[in-house]
Amino acid sequence: MSTVFVSMSMSLDGYIAGPNARPGNPLGDGGERIHTWMYETATFRERLRFGTGGETGPDDDIVRHTFDRIGANIMGRRMFDEGEVAWPEEAPFGTPVFVVTNHAREPWVRKGGTTFFFVTDGIESALAQAKAAAGDKDVRISGGADVVRQYLSAGLVDELDIDLAPVLLGAGNRLFEGVTGDVRLRTEGRVAHLKYRVAK
Repeated sequence: MSTVFVSMSMSLDGYIAGPNARPGNPLGDGGERIHTWMYETATFRERLRFGTGGETGPDDDIVRHTFDRIGANIMGRRMFDEGEVAWPEEAPFGTPVFVVTNHAREPWVRKGGTTFFFVTDGIESALAQAKAAAGDKDVRISGGADVVRQYLSAGLVDELDIDLAPVLLGAGNRLFEGVTGDVRLRTEGRVAHLKYRVAK
């Protein structure tokens, strides 16, 4: 049975995108800084066809594990609109992607195994279709924040993986703003201990 998971980078002050996010400025002003750790990994460079090289080690292991477990992705229309103008012809997913939207559109087939399907009848329908497409792999709720909040509030997420970047954005799109319902999180221990040195 597929695990439904969220895996995303977030700033220390809770943002997953900076202000002014839009097509042509995906992730908003300064938002790309929360993903710098991932851009440098060998797996990310390989999967996005950036050439060889890149760092190996614990960060790369996390990126590889995340990519390898995904059988289907779900995203909101805003994330799709921002990415459509920026993604290469061989989109970086390699799986079916179910876009939760109010606007019907024919499937968009890209090279490399990515096809975007536009789901107009709600998050539950998108999840059912994604689970069917994923087979024995997992379903990733890719973003943006609004669609992640909807799935969290509906109790449909099994795992929440946050890569907390040592960056303060100060404004933008907060991941947990307005999450409703009784969302309870468990971790291996009672608390995650993070320690940062302030750069001068």
